[in-house]
Amino acid sequence: MKPSFMGCVLLLLFSFSIIFSSSAVSEESKYVSLSEEVIITVDSTNLRFSPSEVTITEGDVVRFFWQGQLLAHNAVEKNEVFDSGEPGRNVDYSFTFEIGMNGTYEFVCEPHEEANMVGTITVNPLIIENEDTEEKKERTIPGFSILLLLTSLVAAGILERRRDYGDF
Repeated sequence: MKPSFMGCVLLLLFSFSIIFSSSAVSEESKYVSLSEEVIITVDSTNLRFSPSEVTITEGDVVRFFWQGQLLAHNAVEKNEVFDSGEPGRNVDYSFTFEIGMNGTYEFVCEPHEEANMVGTITVNPLIIENEDTEEKKERTIPGFSILLLLTSLVAAGILERRRDYGDF
């Protein structure tokens, strides 16, 4: 193999390593998800949600969960955004507030609305902070690039030795 061809191949491999290491960081930061689950149940009076007011962020999940209650309950949002179904003594219903659903949602237990069994979910918008370029530089993954750089240097040294000894 000619030294110039080998040099081009090594340069190409090194270029790919830089591209892959920088794209791995940006892909990782795109898909980091910090969504949480908030559980709303029924308190000991059997006529109140617990907690009755929650504040979450877009992407979070609200889970209505109760078992073995004395009275049957459900959770229905006043504008029909979510509905846990028919009242039951055992309920396990989850709703995800997607991006773009920020706002305030009032919900009730239909059989006990007159007893003031109501609740409020406040959904804050998801704020995506842009990272500074210095932070991005600190988060790069240099391992692959360094490995190819060292391999390239070793290969160049071997080629140089062969050329000095007349193998080419």
